[in-house]
Amino acid sequence: MDVVTNTSLVPIMELLSQTIEAIIEVAIASKNVLIKEKSFAELSSYLEHTIPLLRELNMKDIRDSEGLENFVEILYHETKVAKQLIEECKERNRFYLFVNSRSIAKRIKDITREITHAMSCIPLASLDISLGIREDIDRLVNNMRNAEFKAGIAEEEILEKIESGIQEWNVDRSYANKLLVSIAEVVGASTDRAALKKELEEFKSEIENLRLRKDKAEAIQMDQIIALLERADAATSLADREKKYLMKRTFLGHTFERSAIEKWLAEQDGHLCPLTSTPLDTSMLRPNKTLRQSIEEWKDRNTMIIIASLKSRLSLGEEEEVLQCLEQLQDLCEEGEMHREWIVLENYIPCLTELLQAKNGDIRKRALDILCLLAKDNDDAKERIARVDNAMESIAKSLGRRIGEGKSAVALLLELSENESVRDWIGNVQGCILLLVTMLSSADNLAAGYAKNILDNLSFSDDNVILMAKNNYFKYLLQLLSSGHEDVKIRMTKTLGEMELTDHNKSSLVEEGVLDLLLVLISRDNLEMRIEAIRALLNLSSLRKNGQEMIRKGGVRPLLDILLCHTSSQSLRELVAAVLVNLSQSTTLQDSGESQVNVLRVLYAMCLSPSGTTVREKLRQFSAVLVLIRLCELDNLHLRANAVKLLYCVTEDNDDAAILEHVERPSIEVLLKVMKTSDDEEEIASAMGIIANLPDPMQISKWLLESGGPPIIFRFLRDGKNIGHRKNKLIENAVGAICHLTVQTNLQSQKKVAEAGIIPLLVQFLEVGTCLTRKRAAISLCQLSVSSPRLSRQIPRHQGFWCFSATPEAGCPVHGGICTVESSFCLIEAGAVKPLVRVLGEPEPGACEAALDALLTLIDSERLQSGSKVLVEANTLPMMIKLISNPPPRLQEKVLSSLERIFRLVEIKQKYGPSAQMPLIDLTQRGNHSLRSLAARILAQLNVLHDQSSYF
Repeated sequence: MDVVTNTSLVPIMELLSQTIEAIIEVAIASKNVLIKEKSFAELSSYLEHTIPLLRELNMKDIRDSEGLENFVEILYHETKVAKQLIEECKERNRFYLFVNSRSIAKRIKDITREITHAMSCIPLASLDISLGIREDIDRLVNNMRNAEFKAGIAEEEILEKIESGIQEWNVDRSYANKLLVSIAEVVGASTDRAALKKELEEFKSEIENLRLRKDKAEAIQMDQIIALLERADAATSLADREKKYLMKRTFLGHTFERSAIEKWLAEQDGHLCPLTSTPLDTSMLRPNKTLRQSIEEWKDRNTMIIIASLKSRLSLGEEEEVLQCLEQLQDLCEEGEMHREWIVLENYIPCLTELLQAKNGDIRKRALDILCLLAKDNDDAKERIARVDNAMESIAKSLGRRIGEGKSAVALLLELSENESVRDWIGNVQGCILLLVTMLSSADNLAAGYAKNILDNLSFSDDNVILMAKNNYFKYLLQLLSSGHEDVKIRMTKTLGEMELTDHNKSSLVEEGVLDLLLVLISRDNLEMRIEAIRALLNLSSLRKNGQEMIRKGGVRPLLDILLCHTSSQSLRELVAAVLVNLSQSTTLQDSGESQVNVLRVLYAMCLSPSGTTVREKLRQFSAVLVLIRLCELDNLHLRANAVKLLYCVTEDNDDAAILEHVERPSIEVLLKVMKTSDDEEEIASAMGIIANLPDPMQISKWLLESGGPPIIFRFLRDGKNIGHRKNKLIENAVGAICHLTVQTNLQSQKKVAEAGIIPLLVQFLEVGTCLTRKRAAISLCQLSVSSPRLSRQIPRHQGFWCFSATPEAGCPVHGGICTVESSFCLIEAGAVKPLVRVLGEPEPGACEAALDALLTLIDSERLQSGSKVLVEANTLPMMIKLISNPPPRLQEKVLSSLERIFRLVEIKQKYGPSAQMPLIDLTQRGNHSLRSLAARILAQLNVLHDQSSYF
């Protein structure tokens, strides 16, 4: 280190040269300081601006100017002082320099002030100095006089926090951690654990040097700062902290009287610690602690004793005692970060995770809350929790329990998910992501927010993103589809193409912009990308409104380009063709009705208008049913025809009270007369439709039999091969009227239907009829099938010698006896099972429900196994699984209830269970309470959810 020389012994001209050299050295050295870089750069700049003056003076004889010589000597001296300060700031520990930044700033300010004062005393006016240099010197003096050197805002804030921490003393680990990291960031040091530890060790070495220089006051001050920073765990390993804790717990509170210490030191050959026998660096005695520190140490010891004693009570106590212990432990956690550290170091985590399997929900919740507190800002605790056997599974189970416990579980998972190494554990836990996605729609906004943040943290993994999508959360899949690497985009696109999406999924994905992304990808040169993107479009376009949206966005043109391109492979062309078929089907429109001209026709047209429901309701309120029935009795055939048509319209809304109030047996006879005498097929269809729309099937069935109605109705069914709108309407309504004749409470009318050969016609209409015809045919077949078990004839026992007996008749595979279409109305004998299964694919929920009801008669009561076998052979299960996603809820509930029964058969569950998972998951998130509960029970059957989950 340079020594500041006595400048009075050096000739002034030589001193000028030395000063210029010293300034240049300072300018170079100042670029390598570890702290206050801007301040040193500013000081160097001021010094450099004096060089032109010094060089001009060097060419003149200035020995007779006392003021000028004084300036040169001061400038030289302060330049050397500046250089010495710079050397210190280059070589000493950065943390030490930082805590001395105020002192360093003051020293720079003092140097500048001394030079400024000396420079202002130069008699520039009497010297032969150029005008430009004189002006520069005046400007420099003003600038230096106004210069301010002090710690920066960030530095001041940290220094104030250090002072506050020392003054308060009882600061927590988090405070010290933030302080330590802040200092490292300000001085440009790394914040990883090893680097922080190295800086702290070097800081301690600086303090030892202070002691060696006998600078005890500063050493004591630095000791206080070190003690504060050592509260942080950012620079210490878990093993170091554990060792320190155990030593503190063992030796806490060992203080000695002054006389005892003096006696000990006098008896020893050298100064040794009475506890550890390590050498003492000083024999100077000072108070052990302030009163406040003594109290804090006593409190620490007491807390440690309490923490150690609670552990055994948690393992062995009764439920009430365990809850009390947990409450006390939670209070300790909330009192301070150091307490949480001690609880972790006492190895409480395995004990607390074991309590997550307790039967008592309050115990589980309290254990979750404590684990959450322990994990907060503590990566070691997070990793300890994750390493405990079945801990993550237990936490995930709590997600599916009552909302209070679920909220505590999701809060804990959020803390754990902040640790990179723990995130993998969370994504791999069975059912965890499903429950997190479900919790997004929780009524508790805080729990929903926690779940969202966890999913954000888990989205680092492509596997997790795909798992989220399979559980009905597509946000991150769409993000990766938009901005991921090429191979990631391919993987996400492939996932979309392979997933069994519900209609709701398809609609949501399009609303969130997936079409725009996929339409870009199908134009890429990457063949694999194009294929997977088209597969995804094929999956999405099966929903009609998605197909229409794809057309609107111009999706047809690029698909046609691929189809017509001679380089496209056959498999690619087949995929494109399939998408185009979906698009063409999405544009099909229904024919609309025709308007009429007279009053009845105007009313009829109004009933068919968009506001028709309101019009029909008003007509019923105004007793139009009674008026129209009377008009149907008139001989004016033209008026009667229009009255019948309008009455048919008015009865379509199932307003039972308003209709039954005016309909009696004579009304039925009038309608049957219309059907017998009219030549107007539309009028006949309307009259038949009125009967079909009438409520109270038991009463209507009786009136029809008494009025001779069955033969009249049967006549129109036998000629059902003709096509056309009017013929279709007639058949629809005739089959609807048959529904009254097949009601299961009237066996007599059921037999008339069977004997008339109507059952095969009903089966036929399942294949060729309109949607409504199929629905009504299925209803009739269902009602007939309900009677089959009691009508199936028992197989007679053989008598006599078996060798002379005729071959026994084969029994019905479902009903067990001898069945025929005419005698027992058996669906199997009628060949109705497969046609009914095909009706399950109808877009109209009513037809699906009716067909389902008919098929489910085959598995009533004890016929579950035999009937299920028939359903499997007819490929019924895949169609039923598709219906899980199709509203209305009543249909969904029937499907779920039946699947729950059918999946009791292990072989069927194993075969069809996997394909049911995605729709069931969707229902747990979007369905009403009843549907969610049913879906969850089946998911438990399929081992997707745990049996004890009560979330749904």
